[in-house]
Amino acid sequence: LVSPESSVSVSAHNAVVGLAKAPGSTGLWEKFSFGLDPSALQERLFVSEENVDGFLGTALCPSPCSQSALESQPLIEVLDVTEDRIQIRVE
Repeated sequence: LVSPESSVSVSAHNAVVGLAKAPGSTGLWEKFSFGLDPSALQERLFVSEENVDGFLGTALCPSPCSQSALESQPLIEVLDVTEDRIQIRVE
C-alpha cells in the first residue's frame, strides 16, 4: 500500500477507505479483511469473475461434484461493477 495516496472519508452513516497499491504491485485484489481488532477480522471478496464463479460453484454444488455436474454448470461473466449495481451474464 502507498500511504499518501490512501484516504479515509467518514460520515454519519458511512465510511470509505481508499487504498492505493505500491508501484511494484500488480494484478487485482481478491479479498480484504476488516474488523475492530486483529483477532476478530472478517474476510470479504472483491467482485471479480473468479470470485463470482467460486461463490456460485459452491452454492450450486456444495458437496464434491462429479465431472459431468461441473461441466453442466453455467458460464458466468462479470460485465460491469459500479457503486450501485453489478451486471453478470450467465450462459
